Amino acid sequence: MRIRKGDTVQVIAGKDKGKTGEVLRTLPWENRVVVQGVNLRTRHVKPAQEGESGRIVTEEASLHASNVMVYSTDKKVASRVEIVVDKDGNKKRKLKKTGELLD
Repeated sequence: MRIRKGDTVQVIAGKDKGKTGEVLRTLPWENRVVVQGVNLRTRHVKPAQEGESGRIVTEEASLHASNVMVYSTDKKVASRVEIVVDKDGNKKRKLKKTGELLD
C-alpha cells in the first residue's frame, strides 16, 4: 500500500466523493483505509449499567484504498504516488503530479 497513516487523502469515488481527510488507520491485508470525517456510520449503543442512558455513536468506517488518492495540501490537487530510490538506496514516496516528496 502506498497510503500511510497521517497522509491527507481525497475520496475519488462513492457517496463521499470530493471530501478530503487524514488517514487514521490502514488495513493493509484488506487493502482498506479509515479516513477522518469520511464514510460515517451511526451505531446505537444500549446502556451498559442501570441508570445510564443509551447513546448514538458516529464513527468512520473503512474505505477501499482504490477509492482514495493522496492529496497535496500545498497545490490543492490529488495525485498518484510513485516510489523513487535516492542515491543512498532509500525508498521515498513522491507525488507524480507535483513532484512533492512525502517522506
